[in-house]
Amino acid sequence: MSRSTFESHDDTLSSGGHAVDTEPDAPPEGERWSTWDGASHGPTPRPDWVITDLGAVESDLGILKTGKEADVHLVRRWLPADRERDVLMAAKRYRSTDHRLFHRDAGYLEGRRVRKSREMRAMRTRTAFGKQMISGMWAFTEFDTLTTLWREGLPVPYPVQLTESEMLMEFIGTPDGAAAPRLVQARPAPDLLADLFEQLRSALTSLAELGWAHGDLSPYNVLLDGERLVIIDWPQVVDVIGNPHGFDFLERDARNMTDWFTRRGLEVEAEEFFGDLAAAAAGAARW
Repeated sequence: MSRSTFESHDDTLSSGGHAVDTEPDAPPEGERWSTWDGASHGPTPRPDWVITDLGAVESDLGILKTGKEADVHLVRRWLPADRERDVLMAAKRYRSTDHRLFHRDAGYLEGRRVRKSREMRAMRTRTAFGKQMISGMWAFTEFDTLTTLWREGLPVPYPVQLTESEMLMEFIGTPDGAAAPRLVQARPAPDLLADLFEQLRSALTSLAELGWAHGDLSPYNVLLDGERLVIIDWPQVVDVIGNPHGFDFLERDARNMTDWFTRRGLEVEAEEFFGDLAAAAAGAARW
């Protein structure tokens, strides 16, 4: 690992013949102290690998994925006093209001509510304040959604914490930092395809029973972790009943995924799959 930009043993001043540390609050190693303190935290019980010690330190190891709304970085958190406490996480950092494509937000935001009518008007008219509201809602919605889905046992990354600048979540990949491939990149064996589709069916049915659709589901935001599917990218989650286009989003999710499985040689029917999901969502609405 490269030497931290926040740590320098040479940054001293001479004062009466003695060296003076110019950064007494810098961590002993790494780029920053753990950001756990002051953040919103993920659901309990937490996985054993989550490091909550305030004496932990963190370093950014580089970008895993770039996107239109956010970039995902690989972050290492470890405890200098206990070398066995060392974990990799994915850090999602949303772009500033000046670098987001807000025209993509409109359809997804329908059906979501905020407390104050002033805030709703600002979001609708895309004022500077409204864009800030949307950015904050985007990050909070993804964290809150992951928290709910994790508790429900769906195949999603564990949401570690949320601050104003980033969301830290479980890194899906190998211990040496190699990210799990996206499904679009994978070429699973024919005997695995049917099992993967059943994993997808189970996850999306459970999601529909909560009254939700992913909203932007495709093989690009499904990871293949060994023989396990993990669904990522949840900021645009859609209330199927509350959003006037909710069933359209649900149908698009179903068709995007069945098309991929069909191209790989598995016989699946998009209309039937969507019908089952729509029935599950409608059932959730009756409750």
